[in-house]
Amino acid sequence: MTPTELFKALADETRVRITQQIVREGELCVCELTAALEQSQPKISRHLALLRSSGLLQDRRAGQWIYYRVHPQLPAWAEQTLAQLMQTDDPQMAADNERLLGMRNRPGRQSLCG
Repeated sequence: MTPTELFKALADETRVRITQQIVREGELCVCELTAALEQSQPKISRHLALLRSSGLLQDRRAGQWIYYRVHPQLPAWAEQTLAQLMQTDDPQMAADNERLLGMRNRPGRQSLCG
């Protein structure tokens, strides 16, 4: 991943918010992201596909569910950039966190995600 690829991937507010939630939680599925960001499943999926194709995220399939996490082989400078991103005092990130934590019937890595 190059700096240009990273910044292009993060050049959209929705993709930044998705990345913040995944960095914070370690791994999330689409249904958790739709609840946290209050966005439609197709919109979240489209942004996840771009983040995955950029090399920022990696997905894994568990049965019928797909989980997303930060790619484990990111360069150190990219990991440091993401760490700095998490240090921001962002009211939107706090609101997204609150919605995620308040998600009713949040999947225990099984039931609702797809």
